[in-house]
Amino acid sequence: MQLADITAATGFEVLEHLEADADVPVLAALQAQGDLLFVPQPETERIPDGLPVAGGAIPAAGLAVISPVGAGHEHRLFASSPGTAWWTEHLAGGQVLGYLQCTEPVYSLHAEHGATALAAGTWELRRQREQAEEESRLVAD
Repeated sequence: MQLADITAATGFEVLEHLEADADVPVLAALQAQGDLLFVPQPETERIPDGLPVAGGAIPAAGLAVISPVGAGHEHRLFASSPGTAWWTEHLAGGQVLGYLQCTEPVYSLHAEHGATALAAGTWELRRQREQAEEESRLVAD
């Protein structure tokens, strides 16, 4: 699929400087989109037991996994088809945001970074960290 196809199907707007005819390949490998990391989990792995979690199916309107802060932009997940992707939020805070399980590709859209396509499987979503003075902090996109 191309970026224009994905944005037309989801209604999510990206900035005009992005190439609308750019191909967005569906990948099963480690990916990054700005400050968001997508870490594929082995087929034998499940969402870790005992985590404080909340979640459900990704709605047709998509699901913001990182909300906009200040003048920033959100990262929003969209399922290829209804009922094919489920989000489990990690409520303990920190670097791990949660887990995505999908039976068809899922698209992550960001106004400045365009689209990333995740292959079917289980994914851990993490925020990037950076060194700041004497401590580390989450990266704000």
